[in-house]
Amino acid sequence: MTAVAGAPAPATEATRQPSRRNVELLLLVFAWGIGILGTLQVGWAIGREPDTGLWVTAGVVGVLSLVAHLVVRFRARYADPILLPIATLLTILGLVMIYRLDVAAARRAELNGNPLPTPEVYSQLTWFAVAVILFVSVLMLLRDHRILQRYTYTFGLLGLILLVLPLAPLIGTTVNGATLWIRVLGFSFQPAEIAKILLTIFFAGYLVEKRDSLALVRTKVLGLGLPRLKDLGPLVVAWLVSLGVLIFQRDLGTSLLFFGLFVAMLYIATQRRSWLIIGGLLFLAGAVAAYYMFGHVRLRVMVWLDPWPYASDQGYQIVQSLYGLANGGILGAGLGQGFPNLVPFANTDFIVAALGEELGVTGLIAILLMYALLIERGLRTAISVRDSFGQLLAAGLSITLALQVFVIVGGVTRLIPLTGLTTPFLSYGGSSLIANWIIVALLLRISDRARRPEVITPSPDEALTQVVRRT
Repeated sequence: MTAVAGAPAPATEATRQPSRRNVELLLLVFAWGIGILGTLQVGWAIGREPDTGLWVTAGVVGVLSLVAHLVVRFRARYADPILLPIATLLTILGLVMIYRLDVAAARRAELNGNPLPTPEVYSQLTWFAVAVILFVSVLMLLRDHRILQRYTYTFGLLGLILLVLPLAPLIGTTVNGATLWIRVLGFSFQPAEIAKILLTIFFAGYLVEKRDSLALVRTKVLGLGLPRLKDLGPLVVAWLVSLGVLIFQRDLGTSLLFFGLFVAMLYIATQRRSWLIIGGLLFLAGAVAAYYMFGHVRLRVMVWLDPWPYASDQGYQIVQSLYGLANGGILGAGLGQGFPNLVPFANTDFIVAALGEELGVTGLIAILLMYALLIERGLRTAISVRDSFGQLLAAGLSITLALQVFVIVGGVTRLIPLTGLTTPFLSYGGSSLIANWIIVALLLRISDRARRPEVITPSPDEALTQVVRRT
């Protein structure tokens, strides 16, 4: 065959990169199988045979995972193949542990002659379905992540509104001393979970616009370059807002997450260590002030330093979790064979302690490695995407997950004082699950843009002189 003079050459791909969607599907099947084995293990431990409800639940989880995969396959073909399976496996592990805690609650009710409680695993499964629907919606409606940059300040305003919405009369609700929830038409929701996504988008757009001025150095103190005084404004505002969340909502976890996220993204945008040092000094100043001004902060620090004098009241939860982790040891007591139900709120704030008791240190390390891999893939997406907004957005979303995991796992293990954040994907609660699945959808969209092969179309002159090898 020979080339025809003047005939245009077809577009050719610069690189032929496999989509690896089959790898993703295989990993999803593996995650689904682990969930089934875990649920069966709980039943075997308590002498319960598999019933219809188990297989219906397994089928629903399988269908939801398959739908998420198919949408990624056709709408984000070149996205990272690891993100979705890890998020799915963590969610399934959370469902298994919530089911195990439901079994323990039912047995306790039977022994005490009380009515059987409503299983919470079905509520979590419903929230998982809603999360997958929103995950699909993000991938279907958002064809290019760069569109979000057009609405930088709109997202910032909406994020701040959601952050303070629990303080509104009539709909704001206080649970366990923290004003984090809103209740509308009988449904409760934690708006700060969505606010963290909107504020991350705002931070990314704002820092792309202002990064040059924020990176300027006017003076040096002890060899440390300091930014201009007027450029300290955004950092001070973020610091004051985080203190406001701590003061008015009594929410230490969201306060730490909000301020830590902004400082980390500011450093990534400017590459100035001075911002980290200034942010650290502001954090220390705020922490010391909060310790002396607010009794609930002081109490948490005292319980963190020595929980045993408070083992019968304020420190009961952390002490029971430590007993559970000790009971689990290296290899764990086994699913269904521990006593995680003795820890208050084991399915929400302390689900890490419940998993640590029954899976042991080995299982807990495996879970932490999954989080580490999820965050690493997100940061790798930030490195590989070409536009500055996508880089900061992917990095910010990954840092959000990292801070949540560090704060909650650090609190449960007494590495740091305990805060009110939930464990991503694992903990019971629709707000957190929905928000984290939206984060995964955004990371997949950015990853698809970063990994998509470039298409090179030869110019007309090149097409006229193109030589086609004779066959």
